[in-house]
Amino acid sequence: MQITLSTKSAETAWGKNALLSFVENQAVIHFKQNSDRTLIQKAARKLRGQGINDVELVGKKWDLENCWAFYQGFYTAKQNYAIEFPELGKQHNELLARLKCGDFVREIINLPASVITPEELAHRAAAFIMQQAEEYADKSAVSFHVVSREELNERGYQGIWQVGKGSANPPAMLQLDFNPTGDPNAPILACLVGKGITFDSGGYSIKPSSGMDSMRSDMGGAALLTGALGLAIARGLRQRIMLYLCCAENMVSSRAFKLGDIIKYRNGVTAEIMNTDAEGRLVLADGLIDADKKKPQFIIDAATLTGAAKVAVGNDYHSVLSMDE
Repeated sequence: MQITLSTKSAETAWGKNALLSFVENQAVIHFKQNSDRTLIQKAARKLRGQGINDVELVGKKWDLENCWAFYQGFYTAKQNYAIEFPELGKQHNELLARLKCGDFVREIINLPASVITPEELAHRAAAFIMQQAEEYADKSAVSFHVVSREELNERGYQGIWQVGKGSANPPAMLQLDFNPTGDPNAPILACLVGKGITFDSGGYSIKPSSGMDSMRSDMGGAALLTGALGLAIARGLRQRIMLYLCCAENMVSSRAFKLGDIIKYRNGVTAEIMNTDAEGRLVLADGLIDADKKKPQFIIDAATLTGAAKVAVGNDYHSVLSMDE
């Protein structure tokens, strides 16, 4: 089915303020402003809901951003669809890079916790960045190490270790260096620190079932930063970036950390555990300590950290805390 864009309203037969109308084998998406791309995304989702799997985007209004908005709405994890995009010239490669990195993030977030364990998350993230570097830069620009199991405890990564030690799937930390300069002493532009809780039961401060059913996605921050670095590499990034993923499962067992436990970090800070379901900040602290030691120009962390953010901005936006306006 062909899909076109129009800034004109649909005919009254399609209803007041109709988002979609149809003419023979063609669907028209109606939106009032070129900048209102959320309507394009919403329309794409409606088309998928009607069982339409194969589409061709036609017409002059399909620029890069409109194509990207449509794809975000049309995508499903089943991958049983096909989209023929218009000719975008030099922007075609940008669209392909977004699709690839976006698909990586969505897929790894949606996979069950029985597949994406802490160590598996760390290794898949490293493999994706290696693949991006090989395609767009140089494979030798990437070096990484996965600190896992007892090595975390031995090296003082107490936040990740304490949170993850109660699970049969051991905790892990990815330490990845993307350095396309070839200079081992090159300054670091940014350190990226991601929360990688591959399943969050809440620990002894256990969640109700209704709050646990989506907790395979509690590693969304780690997935997001991995995808962001992969996209930056595809766009020609030539500066040094460090990626730290703090990965663990927060489970209940005889080995799990408990309320009243005290965690001592490598920088001398101690934290008393009053709520085992506030584990995100505990694992992030290990990555942030490492990042701070590297003296980068920027430190960026990402996490599914607190329900307060959802209350503040809803399901469709990220909340941001920054000291730099």
